[in-house]
Amino acid sequence: MPSLAAVSKIDFPYKTSQQTVKELAGNIFASSFTDIRRMMPVFDNTQILTRNLCKPLDYYLQEHTFEEQNHEFIRLALEYSIEAIEKCVALSGIPKNDITDIVFISTTGLATPSLDALIINKMRLNPHTNRMSIFGLGCGGGVSGFSKACTLAKANAKAVVLLVAVELCSLTFLRNDYSKSNFIGSSLFADGVAACLIAGDNYDFNTAKKINFVASGSKLYYDTLDIMGWNFTDRGFKVLFSSGIPDLIAGNVRNDVTDFLLKYELNIPDIKNYIFHPGGKKVLGAYEEALRAEGDFLQTSREVMREYGNMSSSTVLYVLERFFTGEYNKGYGLMMSMGPGFSSEMVLLEMK
Repeated sequence: MPSLAAVSKIDFPYKTSQQTVKELAGNIFASSFTDIRRMMPVFDNTQILTRNLCKPLDYYLQEHTFEEQNHEFIRLALEYSIEAIEKCVALSGIPKNDITDIVFISTTGLATPSLDALIINKMRLNPHTNRMSIFGLGCGGGVSGFSKACTLAKANAKAVVLLVAVELCSLTFLRNDYSKSNFIGSSLFADGVAACLIAGDNYDFNTAKKINFVASGSKLYYDTLDIMGWNFTDRGFKVLFSSGIPDLIAGNVRNDVTDFLLKYELNIPDIKNYIFHPGGKKVLGAYEEALRAEGDFLQTSREVMREYGNMSSSTVLYVLERFFTGEYNKGYGLMMSMGPGFSSEMVLLEMK
């Protein structure tokens, strides 16, 4: 079975307290909402304490064209992807020239050639590296990307697959968009960059921990296309998400998880580690309500959300990093995230 060799994450130098972001947003939106004071508690209700931001706060006070924002996305995505990859390579002890495949995940910026090509060129990775660049999976992209990376490693027992997830959500902020969705987004989303190295069965590497890929599953819910995503405008990416997301999760996730696990003769009590994307306080509450697993099974997800905010696809890899570098219970683990489509992604792990 493919194994996780290392995982790394980025803490940006402009990591900022939620209260400071709240004050900034209050000043920006005060002129457009007559009931702004009544709306401001949304920042506190997220339970986020700090936000991982790739730019200083002054940047968000200025208006930027889509061209300017996307240029910054490419520049910063490349810089911090390389930093995360170099950390990952150092942690694993795997030479960078042994990387056979790269899977790049993002939903917050555009680049052609894609970022994986820029990474290979800048780092002088093997020019024959197999490339897979995926756009548009949103919050579901971290688990989906991990699944695809493991599938590549399963197909080639000598593979070393690099997974990189980059989401610079703050660069999509539209300074002069005074919609409620933009206001809510300003209370929740942050920036994240994470990298993983996944090795095939026949690639030897040294690690004190063994996290193996077992299986994965995906589901798209019919007629939910307007639940979450982007509206692409002349000015850039305009966030779209529905208040019905927690209800959709609460109504479906238990059956979805149960059906997935039954394929491998498992049940919910067999899962000892929950590596879930923390989409927000209400999303985590919906998972808890639906799954009813023992103890505070989403504690790690909640900690990551408090310390970083919702970093879209990369968030679940920050959760995985915390499991990998800290403590976990031996047994099965379940990775899960949900995103535009509306869709769910799951990965079953064996954690030794």
